[in-house]
Amino acid sequence: MVKIIIDHREPRQLIRELAKDHNIEIKQLLTADFIIQGKDPEGKDISIGLERKTSSDFLNSIIDKRIIQQLLYLKENFTSTLLIIEGTENIYKIRNFHPNAIRGMLASITIDFQIPILQTRSYRDTAALINTIATRLEKPKKLFPLLKKRKPPTLKEQQGLIIESLPYVGPTLAKSLLKKFKSVKNIINASSQDLQEIEKIGKKKSEEIKKVTDSNYD
Repeated sequence: MVKIIIDHREPRQLIRELAKDHNIEIKQLLTADFIIQGKDPEGKDISIGLERKTSSDFLNSIIDKRIIQQLLYLKENFTSTLLIIEGTENIYKIRNFHPNAIRGMLASITIDFQIPILQTRSYRDTAALINTIATRLEKPKKLFPLLKKRKPPTLKEQQGLIIESLPYVGPTLAKSLLKKFKSVKNIINASSQDLQEIEKIGKKKSEEIKKVTDSNYD
């Protein structure tokens, strides 16, 4: 069962929103504002540490470098981490703050610390986001492969690939050989003269093919 642990300093209305749908515990937290505890797809315990900041608090934490230490604590203590910036204000216009300093910190958080940043509009939006994350941990997991698996080659495709591996033989010539001799075995056993009956296979090509098929492995 998923459990949400909430720092006692978080807004009462946000806590009430989370309590509607999930098992919560309120306590003093040292390393996060919210902790979501559940299971990963393999059934192992997982803990997600969330740091919540209003737009103004985020800027203040850049000035006093508090954000750096908080993010280090998150990375050291939790399986996964997340930074939530709450508010509708434009963080580039709240105060006299150089935009590059803000951009640099955002880039550092996502690239150097590898912590996702999500924007929410209000405490209700933040509660809805945390609820969504907790709900996902409660549902049965279905893992999706990052790469689409290719279907295994058909028998016809495999035969074509074998013949294409012969010298000077491409897809078109391989198809002509298979149509003529009907099987890979018959092509390998064919004589140089038999191979030359195929258009675009002359004496040189046929001899190179036979050299591969008939020579002892050394």
